[in-house]
Amino acid sequence: MKLMLKTLKWIGKILGGLIMLILLSGVCFRLFSSNPTPPGKLVDVDGTKLHIRAEGPKNNLPTLVLESGAGNDTDVFHWVAEGLKEELRVVRYDREGKWFSEPSNDSITSEFYAHQLHKLLEKNGEKPPYILVGHSMGGPYNRIFRDLYPDEVKGLVFLDSSHPEQWKRLAENGLFEKNQMKTIKYLAILSDIGIMGVYNVISTPKIIDDNLPKDCQNRKLSLTAYSGDVYRRYLKENEINENILSRAGQASKLDSLPVLVFTANEQYGESQIWFEMQKELKELSTKGKQFYMDATHGSIITKKENAEKINKEILLMAKTIN
Repeated sequence: MKLMLKTLKWIGKILGGLIMLILLSGVCFRLFSSNPTPPGKLVDVDGTKLHIRAEGPKNNLPTLVLESGAGNDTDVFHWVAEGLKEELRVVRYDREGKWFSEPSNDSITSEFYAHQLHKLLEKNGEKPPYILVGHSMGGPYNRIFRDLYPDEVKGLVFLDSSHPEQWKRLAENGLFEKNQMKTIKYLAILSDIGIMGVYNVISTPKIIDDNLPKDCQNRKLSLTAYSGDVYRRYLKENEINENILSRAGQASKLDSLPVLVFTANEQYGESQIWFEMQKELKELSTKGKQFYMDATHGSIITKKENAEKINKEILLMAKTIN
């Protein structure tokens, strides 16, 4: 019995020492690592610094505004921006609290982001007309923007876009299940205390999206390891998701506005229901066109060859819009 107690005592000391070593390593990482550098610039909008990347010429063609989904940043549009910035003005940004943008202290309403984006574009010297491109949840955000500023939007592009009724029709609970939300909270804590950063240093973490260039991959890994803010923004996006979808569903019909809908063939769950909702997005306008892509929800834009097909249609839209 004494030997067993002695053994357990030593095991406890070893485990305690390991825990202290891990915590100390995390503290050192936070003290000596530098905050990842944003690839764009920060623009102050009502006291909140928002990250924006604007490239390409200001000419007589519409300006392209790229809106990412719930969990993505500006890098997800790398191939879209690279393929179009020689001929079009291309703007991409992070919504408040996401990735390189500061969180806002304002009360968040379903129309808040559209108004904030409008101010951001003005402060950065961008001028309409705009073509709004939205991936996933970016689609509903764009529908709200167009509903509030109809004279400034000359075209909409939905990239495997979310639908206002998707959770009900897909019989799902939202962006994240309860167990996923718990995991996200734990990851936020691990990032805050530097352990995620240490893990990335001593291991070979799984690449988040190997379709994107290395600098995009490394930037995402660095930012998710530096602090828990990225993870906490996932939770915030989950909280506001239903309000955003509901407001997008109240947006007026698009009449004859040019609309492009790109749908990924590879879907999880009830793909036929998703395809039906994608068709409904096309039918919002009498000038809607739909394209099915051999892609997943993510690779529809992160894979270069898919982006090239999308870019071809966007450029044609831009050049034919009156």
